[in-house]
Amino acid sequence: MTTIMKAKTAIAALEEQLQKDAAQVKATIGREPNLTVLLVGDDPASAIYVRNKQKRAEQLGVDSQTLHLPADTTQAALLAKVHELNADDKVDGILVQLPVPDQIDDDAVINAIDPSKDVDGFTLQTTGRLWTVPKNSQETVGPCTPLGIIKLLDFYGIDIAGKNAVIVGRSNIVGKPMAAMLLNRGATVTIAHSQTENLHEVMRRADILVAATGRRHMVTAADVKPGATVIDVGMNRFIDENGKKRLVGDVDFDAVSKIAGAITPVPGGVGPMTVNLLMAQTIRAAAAKISQ
Repeated sequence: MTTIMKAKTAIAALEEQLQKDAAQVKATIGREPNLTVLLVGDDPASAIYVRNKQKRAEQLGVDSQTLHLPADTTQAALLAKVHELNADDKVDGILVQLPVPDQIDDDAVINAIDPSKDVDGFTLQTTGRLWTVPKNSQETVGPCTPLGIIKLLDFYGIDIAGKNAVIVGRSNIVGKPMAAMLLNRGATVTIAHSQTENLHEVMRRADILVAATGRRHMVTAADVKPGATVIDVGMNRFIDENGKKRLVGDVDFDAVSKIAGAITPVPGGVGPMTVNLLMAQTIRAAAAKISQ
């Protein structure tokens, strides 16, 4: 029988520990862990993401504030705000909500964040740490979506060491850091993408297949080895033939779930894990101050 790797079950197990950790931080330093989000402009999807983060922070005992800047904010002004937050000892985590307006170089802004406050896991220093840890490391620093996937695999007892893992997608947010985390856990990793020759054959060799392309139902049953673990990172919104709004992943869930050994649903799979790992890293950043 196929295991449906729902985030809700894993989050329930994680939630109690996060609440305890946040309470311990508050008892020790006299305030809740703080996450400050910089939101530039009025992108509707970004506004929804930020509200979801705010709601989850409140549930876990994290103080989350959003600094909403106008769409015409200059890069210099945004960098000045980042440096101000870097110097604020009451701010534990800084997150720049992407995308940012075209006049802003997002790489420059992200890399201006103090690495100790990089709870989104995107700075070059965090990336470097992820790729240079010892083999078979349990390194827990990095982008929140891949971290959430590792948590799901661990929760559902999916062995990683020695497995053939294929990641379809080479983004800096998911594909590349996911490869590092799986490699650090002892998997043999292939990063596939739009220019990969014989892509469907490559996918069929995977014991662990991670789809992160943003292409609706790109992965079909013919692309999956029977018994494989399939992780669907895609979030594709569209209007179906009945005029209803739908959200589906990169994987044809109905077909693939019949042959996979384990699979994440969309919605309810990887997405909710991302927000919780963001909170976990914020709490960890605050806790690190206790020993300083």
